[in-house]
Amino acid sequence: MQINNEFYISLAIQEAWKYQGLTYPNPAVGSTVVGEHGEILAVEAHKKAGAPHAEVNALQQAYYKLTQDSNILALEDSSDIHTYLLANHNGIFKNTILYSTLEPCAHSGKTPSCAWLIAKLGIKEVYVGSLDVNPIASRGNDILHKNDCVVHSELLKEKCDALLAPFNSWQKKQFVFFKWAERLNATVDAGRVSSNESRKNVHAMRDVCDLLVIGGNTVREDRPTLDSRLVDGKAPDILILSRKGEFDRTIPLFQVAGRKVFIESDFEKLQEYKNIMIEGTDSMFTLTRDIVDYYLCYLAPAFSGSKTIGKSDAKFEILHTREVDKDIIMWMKRIDKI
Repeated sequence: MQINNEFYISLAIQEAWKYQGLTYPNPAVGSTVVGEHGEILAVEAHKKAGAPHAEVNALQQAYYKLTQDSNILALEDSSDIHTYLLANHNGIFKNTILYSTLEPCAHSGKTPSCAWLIAKLGIKEVYVGSLDVNPIASRGNDILHKNDCVVHSELLKEKCDALLAPFNSWQKKQFVFFKWAERLNATVDAGRVSSNESRKNVHAMRDVCDLLVIGGNTVREDRPTLDSRLVDGKAPDILILSRKGEFDRTIPLFQVAGRKVFIESDFEKLQEYKNIMIEGTDSMFTLTRDIVDYYLCYLAPAFSGSKTIGKSDAKFEILHTREVDKDIIMWMKRIDKI
């Protein structure tokens, strides 16, 4: 039977993008497990730092599908899932194939090694997208090779590397992404733009951000809070970009306990942080042209308002799109920068 390997890893890529921006300081990773007849047993992703890795989530679901043993579904801790799989697999994975957008990790940290788990379960064939450049977690492929597993590397590498780019940036410096919401007619004013589910997604990203950057005029006009209350998360530190240092301190963002608020006229403060979100409109879009790595747009299916974000000179490559509560979420990178 002909196996479409690119199709199976593309499923893992699509699943992982759902959690881009939510896994810091870990990478967004997806995994697919396929049965001996080409049937899809599981498509899963890593969802949050400290939670099970993508391969573990996929193997948990695949085990249930093959055995109907629902006891494993009650397990949430990665170590518990590892232990249960190793004690109960009875060789059911020997004819399966595992796909991962990132080389399975070799080390045991907050979670046990995925490479060792795959090897001990007897999986004989693994397809990998990106190689792990993190010296602590890398060499998972070597573990698999030494345990008679055939590893095929760099499958859809470019797409997997695009998914992994934020993680690789954190290893060297910081990752900066610019987020905005607009309607079909490109307007960003006249009240709330995006849906409640989109707003929850943004709040979940704020929860794991080190720093949120916003313009002074936006702070004065909108009087925002810029917290993560919709997901009961923490509030990131704030950098207000402004030439004028005077602000009404009753604006809600100044009232959030435990956060630092900086008022600066430049972006030097970014050097002290790793995972940085910028929220803004036309002027901020222009000012941050040379420091933004990825762009994140929430596109609402509506027409209203009159003010648009000034991006007429920008050209993008769309990395991923998905629908959330009727909105379209797009991760992009600029292709007009040289």
